[in-house]
Amino acid sequence: MRLPFALLLFGLPGFLFGQKASFSEGMLHGRRAFILENGRVRIGTLPGGGFIGEIRFQSADPRMSVNPMRVPHYPTIDPYTYDAAKHGAIYGTDIQRRLMSGYMGHFLCFPVFGPSSKAEFALDLGQHGEAVAAEWKRDAVETGRDSVTLRYSADLPKTQFRVVRSIALRAEETLAYVEESVENLTGFDRPIQWVQHVTIGPPFLELNKTVVDASAAKALLRRGQEISEGAWPVVQDPEGQTTDLRVFTGRTGAWLMDRSRPKVWFTAYNPEYPVLIGYVFQSEPNPWVLDWQENMRAKQIPWEGKVVARAVCIGDSPFASGLRDAVNRGSALGVPVFSWIAARQRRTQAYLVFLAEIPLGFKGVSDLREEEGRISLTERGTGRIITVAGSRKW
Repeated sequence: MRLPFALLLFGLPGFLFGQKASFSEGMLHGRRAFILENGRVRIGTLPGGGFIGEIRFQSADPRMSVNPMRVPHYPTIDPYTYDAAKHGAIYGTDIQRRLMSGYMGHFLCFPVFGPSSKAEFALDLGQHGEAVAAEWKRDAVETGRDSVTLRYSADLPKTQFRVVRSIALRAEETLAYVEESVENLTGFDRPIQWVQHVTIGPPFLELNKTVVDASAAKALLRRGQEISEGAWPVVQDPEGQTTDLRVFTGRTGAWLMDRSRPKVWFTAYNPEYPVLIGYVFQSEPNPWVLDWQENMRAKQIPWEGKVVARAVCIGDSPFASGLRDAVNRGSALGVPVFSWIAARQRRTQAYLVFLAEIPLGFKGVSDLREEEGRISLTERGTGRIITVAGSRKW
């Protein structure tokens, strides 16, 4: 029997008519979640720690609907509910305990990127700052004729900050507009680190297959305490071996982004999936990337030699060694590795996250342009242009 043309179109992956952008509360991998969707894409973010744990196409095709974000092999909880007596044997009791209990996908490292000090840990401040361990509460949901915006926030009483994030999704679009602010609640200036830890994982992440392209200008080379610059994306080690930094190999590195343009970007894809995920950031507050890679090395609880993950950690520092180390170091390649926030100041930045459908065997992104919200991707080698429609300036 021949199906009507309309039904044939409805059955195509990602092709839905008349879908509105909507908000709901639901569950994501066993945890309470805030869900934004519009029939084309679905975004799930967790009140526990503010993790963005899901960004995927809504499609009946499992390869099209793959979630690029890292989801742990173990069940997670909301980090603010962690109790050492109940959860220590599952997630550990060290400095990473709260982060490990809730780690999923994209999270905010603030006001520290890396470990806390011994004195801070004694007061229950752990890895990557307080924001990741806090409860993010829903402040407002604004639903318009063709868009939905979620606004949620977290109070950080130990470090005396407040963080606010809004995520806006429009009907028919596959990109989301994010605005994030941090507010210093104290009456004095102080140093901070503000880094987005965007972690991808299996099945989207595969060794020697998954590729990250970026508007990187230089690679940061470290030999002991010495720091030098190298070409990006191909670097050569002292033994003369070359490494393509775009490809997931399990080796961590760092990059200085190209700040000659007002915006910087990165994308990730696996040539065996028809999906590309990308981010676009304001250049000035985000000069650095730590390309953190884990390939079943870590044996401690709850990793147990099972974790495969790659995180593009983009922000004001390339070193996940804590705020004190960043202040003592000051800069690398002449660029600061931390930033300042003034007394009672509120700082805000915006970024885009998007999904694009790509052909199998895609060769990567040589350039990304963003104009009037629309994103144009240029494929490496072929010059082919893939466009992601957008309708909002930012």
